[in-house]
Amino acid sequence: MNFTEILSRWYSDKKRILPWRLTKDPYYIWLSEIILQQTQISQGLPYYIKFVRKYPTVEALANAKEEEVLKLWQGLGYYSRARNLLETAKYITEALSGSLPDNYKDLLRLKGVGDYTASAIASICYNESCAVVDGNVYRVLSRYFGIKTPINSTQGKKEFKALAQRLLPKTNIGDYNQAIMEFGAIQCKPKNPDCNVCPLNISCDALKSNRVDFFPVKLKAQKPIKRYINFLVYLSNDNSTMLEKREGKGIWRGLYQFPFIETKNSASEKDIKPLVPKQYAEITLYNSEDIIHKLSHQHLHTKFWIVHVNSLEEQSVKISEIRSYPVPILISNFIEAFNF
Repeated sequence: MNFTEILSRWYSDKKRILPWRLTKDPYYIWLSEIILQQTQISQGLPYYIKFVRKYPTVEALANAKEEEVLKLWQGLGYYSRARNLLETAKYITEALSGSLPDNYKDLLRLKGVGDYTASAIASICYNESCAVVDGNVYRVLSRYFGIKTPINSTQGKKEFKALAQRLLPKTNIGDYNQAIMEFGAIQCKPKNPDCNVCPLNISCDALKSNRVDFFPVKLKAQKPIKRYINFLVYLSNDNSTMLEKREGKGIWRGLYQFPFIETKNSASEKDIKPLVPKQYAEITLYNSEDIIHKLSHQHLHTKFWIVHVNSLEEQSVKISEIRSYPVPILISNFIEAFNF
């Protein structure tokens, strides 16, 4: 048996039973692929179930409000995926009569759908000859074939895509694509894979050269910048607080957060107090050590300051309603820990 046949046979025996593998409905496949971008199955599965229950059709999703979708998405991160999901659902409903495109080329035109997602939907739903290349596929191919080209380089992306395309079988293409991704997820894992039971171990280049941990090769990423954010958690005598909605093009656009002050370094009370209006002089620090929230290109070193006031007017919300607002996971974790 060759590489492709071995993976296909392995998948038939070892695959996990997941709800999106029990259907060929392109809406459910599209939904699962968007949720699983940058997300492990163990984390994404509960979100997939919640979305399917609340929005069982693309039309139901298209009729949702952005805040509802963002709230349901809360905790998954990369919120542009949720906004694109809603925008694309509206486009599919209004411009495409509620049906997703049935080929790779047209799927690629949808907002939020790139090469990987279009290939996955086209191959799984329509058996189109399109290879998927995600992190799992990069790892499997680089180890098995001993490819040293960096996977995050332009040349690497072209080289791995071409190789993956050549390896595709003539039939059951969707199953094979899922097989190689599943193989990378549960057999050819990033760390400490059990090569002794691997069905490809006899001919794996990385195992032969004892360099399994060397692959895949990546170019060094740019060092993330540090930002120091001080959230002001206002508490009024009538049990209100302040939230502001993120506007613009930032990663948290459409989400809510406490007002904040950014400083050059980790701030002390003497740094923060002069920056807060005098009528709000009673300030206490909630966390003595910075809470570090890591994003792809920046690390937020955050502190939460409790600001006691008599009353609030602008942007005030009832504390009893604070959990109904879509917020970043950093803010959500604070809300739970503070026990509003």
